[in-house]
Amino acid sequence: MKYLVGIAFILILSCLGFALFFLMRDKGKSNRTMQALAMRVGLSITLFLIVLGAYKLGWIAPTGLR
Repeated sequence: MKYLVGIAFILILSCLGFALFFLMRDKGKSNRTMQALAMRVGLSITLFLIVLGAYKLGWIAPTGLR
């Protein structure tokens, strides 16, 4: 589960980086920035639902502060 969350965070940050790149390169003339940001939002929601589902199924458990 840790690897899945880590990979998801890397994908989310890369989408944010692509959005910044497209914003600087295209100067607002294309929809690629919005598509990258929409993909970032979609990945974030998917990650949240996966973590929530894993908690409900008992695959992960809260450990509290140590």
